[in-house]
Amino acid sequence: MNIRRDDEVLVIRGDDRGKRGKVHRSIPGENRLVVEGVNMEKRHMKPRGNIRQAGIIEREAPINISNVMLICTKCHQPTRVGFRILGDKSRVRVCKKCGEVID
Repeated sequence: MNIRRDDEVLVIRGDDRGKRGKVHRSIPGENRLVVEGVNMEKRHMKPRGNIRQAGIIEREAPINISNVMLICTKCHQPTRVGFRILGDKSRVRVCKKCGEVID
């Protein structure tokens, strides 16, 4: 997956189009991400002893990775991700717009 935890992304499709958020969690097997403040769902929760109170809780639901674009840390624009192999044989992510290394 080209997008990792703690990356900033822009939602490009869906009800939350235009929102920016930080990636909390990635689910590689399903090609999905959990993004902070995006795709909020309401869950009706039962109490769990002293741990959790009953009620309606809002939380982020996973969103498909194809519906987001990575925001470059250098040029601050949504971009596609490329890869470059450095001299020490390490593979790094590269911004397609400005050419800077993202990692």
